[in-house]
Amino acid sequence: MFLKDLPVGSKGRIVSFGKDHPEYRRRLVMLGATPGTPFDVVRIAPLGDPIEIRVRGSFISVRRDEAELMQVERID
Repeated sequence: MFLKDLPVGSKGRIVSFGKDHPEYRRRLVMLGATPGTPFDVVRIAPLGDPIEIRVRGSFISVRRDEAELMQVERID
């Protein structure tokens, strides 16, 4: 499952990132979004881009094309 597939209010855990874009992975890791970290989907813009998530108390906006690279698992 990918981040782009989760609706607002969902909780999930980051599983891995795509290997095609190492700069994207580095940016998210610097912001605290590491594999194994739980997060909440806070908001999705009306046109679906960007998606805002809360990770470790910080809010991160992720573009939709970046959200397609972020593999997650849903937790309830």
